[in-house]
Amino acid sequence: MMDPEAVKKYLTESAGNAVAALPARFFDVLVLNGLRLDLFEPGRVLCSYAVPPRLSSSGNVLHGGVVATLVDVVGSAAIISSGLPTTGVSLDINVSYLDPAFTGEEIEMESKLLHAGKAVAVASVEFRNKRTGKLLAQGRHTKYLAASSKL
Repeated sequence: MMDPEAVKKYLTESAGNAVAALPARFFDVLVLNGLRLDLFEPGRVLCSYAVPPRLSSSGNVLHGGVVATLVDVVGSAAIISSGLPTTGVSLDINVSYLDPAFTGEEIEMESKLLHAGKAVAVASVEFRNKRTGKLLAQGRHTKYLAASSKL
């Protein structure tokens, strides 16, 4: 059993100072560096990505948090590709992890707009091994489309 004080110290001292020193939008650059846009059409976006070592967890596997971030970004791209004036704010992001993506492997992400209403938009994102076509993860991103003010 871990000591709660040790966990608190790790979270507040180790990460706290380092994170505060990072430049703005650092995590976007960290995750998105190397992402290629292969197709951008109304309601559909296709991207590819070679899994970099910097984003791999133990076992040389793409970190699950990176997959969730990519669901956010690529899902938002499918929403904006439909011509909506905004991508809104996230209401829900979920991911089902089905198979690992290993460091150096090429993955493909396909996002499709499932619904665009007056207040809410929903996009799906599928992650596949580009060489084998095997489904690695499925995500869904629901966003609130903030109405513009009439003031």
